[in-house]
Amino acid sequence: MFPECQLFGTLGCHLCEVAEALLMPFVERGLLVELIDIAEQESWVEAYGLRIPVLRRLDSGAELNWPFEADQLVNFLR
Repeated sequence: MFPECQLFGTLGCHLCEVAEALLMPFVERGLLVELIDIAEQESWVEAYGLRIPVLRRLDSGAELNWPFEADQLVNFLR
């Protein structure tokens, strides 16, 4: 069972699209990921603007900053 997550990014972000593609195999196996557009809140822009994409676990608040690969995702989601 995967933890629920949020992916912080924004429209037009190529790296965010790459991160979404890396997450798709996990989503297909049951991972729930809420896509968060940081442009919607100034506090998100301040917190994540220079780090996006960032994957955040809802259960622990742990964050995985870009760049990340599939093996890092596996470890992060454990």
